[in-house]
Amino acid sequence: MTTTAPTTAPVVGFDQVSKSYGEVRAVDGLTLALHPGETVALLGPNGAGKSTTLDLLLGLRQPDSGTVRVLGASPREAIVAGRVGAMLQSGGLMDEVTVGELVGLACSLHPRPYQPSDVLARAGVAQIAGRKVDKLSGGQAQRVRFALATAGDSDLIVLDEPTTGMDVTTRQGFWATMREQADQGRTVLFATHYLEEADAIADRVLVLHRGRLLADGTAAEIKAKAGARRISFDLEGEIDEAALRALPFLTTVDVSGQTVRIQSSDADATVHAVYGLGVYPRNLEVAGLGLEQAFVAITAAEEAKTK
Repeated sequence: MTTTAPTTAPVVGFDQVSKSYGEVRAVDGLTLALHPGETVALLGPNGAGKSTTLDLLLGLRQPDSGTVRVLGASPREAIVAGRVGAMLQSGGLMDEVTVGELVGLACSLHPRPYQPSDVLARAGVAQIAGRKVDKLSGGQAQRVRFALATAGDSDLIVLDEPTTGMDVTTRQGFWATMREQADQGRTVLFATHYLEEADAIADRVLVLHRGRLLADGTAAEIKAKAGARRISFDLEGEIDEAALRALPFLTTVDVSGQTVRIQSSDADATVHAVYGLGVYPRNLEVAGLGLEQAFVAITAAEEAKTK
């Protein structure tokens, strides 16, 4: 999916939004727009401002400056109208009630509710509908939170670390459901530490750093933005690590046994210099960075600017 701005009105709009806690600027002049049908991953190191950004989006906190609009209204107005579903990582669940009772209550309170049986089935918790909420495993509790977030026909679904505690099979089923939601025109925004999920699932990736938007694009564009490539090869005999570390355009180098792994901002020049050392690299591979490696490279470069 292209990231060229659609002509439809944005589902979410942040305009020069800032939020501080004492001397800490958690969100710093953030401007962004999300559009219908997008699946967007929100990434950033700890302290990047992800949680505060979601809190502002959901009306749980108010910005110090700037404006947040959700579906043409304030966040609170959009939520009251039932147009936003949210799944928070540590959201409390009522004890002493069953899963079915809790989901039924959520459906009854939603302005545009779905049938509870459909919600339970979609979230994969129909088989535990009779179980007390306080008897659930971590993964089961996450699926119940997902059921609550999708109890009605919302236009925007906000997910904070949604697959924490889920096994691989459950995670795959969860994301299949999320893709269905986006295919139906809903916007899905999720914060995650599982960068492979962002790479596989998101149409668009937002990288926050110190409360500012550091990168915005497809996963492929984010990888290209890092500007580095991976080089790996095997060497025979004694390895001169000092000579390897002196190669041009290196960003990182790792030697494990006879295998050398390098990241370079100019792979062609680096490989040429390897041959110039008078060694013969075997099993030579040159590839682009994965999203996780690109994320680390981009945020590390930004950190270096601030020092």
